[in-house]
Formats: sequence, C-alpha cells, structure tokens
Amino acid sequence: MSLPSRRASEHRRGSGPSSRRASIDPSRLIPMDRVHQVPGSDDFNVVFIGAGNIMFGSDEGPWNHSFRFEHKLGPRLKVVALIDPAIERATSVLQKKCETFVKSAYQDTRVFKTFEDFVRNMHPRDRPRAIIVGSPPMFRGSTQPGRNIEMQILQHFPGVAMFIEKPIATGPEGEIEEAFKISKMIEDSKTVCSVGYMLRYLKAVQMMKKIIDENQLTVMSTIARYACAYESISKPDWWDKSKSAGPIIEQGTHFCDLSRYFGGEVEISSVQAHSLEWDENAGHLSKININESTIAPENRIPRVTAATWKYESGAVGSFTHVVALQGKNYSCEFEVYADGYSLKLVNPYVQPVLYIRKPGDDNETTIRFGDDDPFFSEVSNLIDIIEDIEEDPEAATILSSYEDAVRTYEFTWAIRKATEKCREDRVKKVAEAAKVT
Repeated sequence: MSLPSRRASEHRRGSGPSSRRASIDPSRLIPMDRVHQVPGSDDFNVVFIGAGNIMFGSDEGPWNHSFRFEHKLGPRLKVVALIDPAIERATSVLQKKCETFVKSAYQDTRVFKTFEDFVRNMHPRDRPRAIIVGSPPMFRGSTQPGRNIEMQILQHFPGVAMFIEKPIATGPEGEIEEAFKISKMIEDSKTVCSVGYMLRYLKAVQMMKKIIDENQLTVMSTIARYACAYESISKPDWWDKSKSAGPIIEQGTHFCDLSRYFGGEVEISSVQAHSLEWDENAGHLSKININESTIAPENRIPRVTAATWKYESGAVGSFTHVVALQGKNYSCEFEVYADGYSLKLVNPYVQPVLYIRKPGDDNETTIRFGDDDPFFSEVSNLIDIIEDIEEDPEAATILSSYEDAVRTYEFTWAIRKATEKCREDRVKKVAEAAKVT
C-alpha cells in the first residue's frame, strides 16, 4: 500500500462496558452477503492481532471489531491472518465464523502465534491494508521487545494503516515517555492510525462539540461520573492493579479522554485525587465474583476514585469512578458547562441521551440517540480515510490519534498516582497517631 493521501494526513492532525445490550443489535443490521459495499471491487486485506473479546465479542459488552469490519466491507473483507499466542482459541473463533454467512472473510485466514511468524510466512498477496491491534494493552505502547507491536508494524509494513485499542498501554508509569516516542514515530511515518476511544464518535458527543463551536463557547468545567456494575466483572486481572493498571487506566480512561476532548490539555501537576480503598469500612463489597484474597493487598483496586484538576485553559475538571453497582447495567454521565449552557450526556454506552440547557430557557431539551454505534463509526471512518472516500468530506475523520491516546494515558496515570499518594499520607498519619497514643 502506498503512503496515505494528503487528505488522510490532514485528518490525522485534526482531531468499558455498560451493559450486555449493544447500541445497535447485530441482528438488525444487513447480513454481510447482502450489504451495500463501499466503492471499490478489490479485496480489503486485514490482519487481526488478538482473538479475544474486543475482536470477536462477548456477553459483557457491545464490543466486537470483527463484526463492524464485516458490516462495513461486506464480501471485500479478507482477514488474511489472526495472530494470538492462544492458538486453540484463535482456531475456535475462526471455525465459528466459517459456520456463518461471513465465511468468505475467514475461510483462508491463517493463524499465527506471533507477529514475527506472520511476517516470515506471509504471501505477497496477503499484504494487509489495515492491521487491527486488539491484544492486551500490556503488550503494546512500549519500546521494549515483546511489547512494541506498533514499532514492529512500522518496520515491516510502512504505510499500512493501524487501529489500536485503548488504553494504548498498561505498563509501568516510567514507560510513558516511550509511548510518546512511538507516537512521534507514527506521526513522522505519516501512517494512518486510529485509537479506539469510540465515545468521541457518538452522535451526541459530536452534537455537543457542534453547539460549543457554533456558539463560540469556552468550556468552564467538565464533570464525569462512572459507576460500574462490579458483580458482572469476573476477569481476575481487572481486580489486580499489577495486571490491569487499575480501573482508572483500564476502564475510566474513556471518560478521562472525553474530559480532554472537551476541556483541552490537562495541567498534569494540578491533578489531585482521593480514593476509598478495599480495606476501609465503606469499601467492603458483598458480591465480588473473584477470590480477591489471591491478590496482594497493595494491588487490590480502590472502590472509589475522585479526582479534580485544572485544564491549561483555566477550566476545571472532575471525575468520580465508583465500583459499587451490582447487576449488569452501569451508570455513566458526562457534563460540560459553558457560559449560559449545560450539556449533559447520560448513558453514553447504551441508548445515549443528551440534555441541553441554553441561555434564556431554564428548561432542558432532551435528545435521544437510539440507533448509534460509535464502534462502527470509528471503523467506518478509518476505512474511508484509507480508501480516500470523498463522498462526504466531513464524514471521515479520525478523532483519536495515537498522540491523543498517549496524553490520555499520561492523565490516567496521574490520577492513579495521586490516589496512591493520598492513601500513603493517610496510612502514615494513622501510624503516627497510633504512636502518640
């Protein structure tokens, strides 16, 4: 594939789960063998890295990248390789795909244990037009061997577009600078790269942006709240900070990213945060579906994280993440305030609702977005940019670049560090008080 067009470069410079029910039910979409194809009759070769839930779906959320690529590309889609060290799992998901009407996309897919194996054994006809990285974040966003998939792609497939899941990494805090180095490599290579902060693509979010831009508003404050249904989270690694990096970095990252999307860059030194920890009285949870006693005490996640910060613009932001709800449904809200305006987004992951209050009216206007699939929008926009589709110049825009994602990653780490410092100070204070008595 040749280097991306000038238009694609311009777009690049521009710019957790909540329920088992997706924003768009897959059964309501047109089957792949009858979908209206995008312009172009040639096959569209794709490599999937990762055979897990984010790539092929699960009962816990609306994610499923393979489904969106199937719907966008129809019979043109050819998944030339599926890369995952769990060969048996990869083979199993391919078999299931080949038993459905999307068989043509997967019948010739080859499974490889590593990216290096694929490079060594790739047929010239299988050169990909896009590489989709959905492997665990601990294996990307670094310059260290074995965790530098972005660098490997740039080396072996210069000019081939990338889609990277979020967060871009969950490595040690000290490796954040390495992620910025990778960001510069991607930018310097002029590679089309999109990161999966899909909430930016919501119609409701874009309407909020439009209201702010058209009325030339300056954001004064952002307020985010994310309460997860912990009872349905049965993945042990999620409860272990040494493996997931904690709920702010792994899950709350979407709302930290939305905060930056509206408020602008954060003054990292201004970030302050408090946490409710697992060993405090109010932090006791009665329906955890994993054995938390197998996790080292220092690696157990906080039950509540409450953070505040200043934006470089002078605006103020806040975010509260809560591990408290049971059942399946999450409760999430995001608010933006500007002079005379209040924009409140409720339930963004499933059936988003936007409440708008404007100057001269004390009442709120309510707008519901029942059939919006931001996962599809981010995939669709990426492919349109790769193919330089010009039917709607405003439609195809990559809204989250790799650099943007690294800045969000840096921000989430700052919140985690602030909570840990607060906890350390509290423990020290208690210890000193005990000595006095």
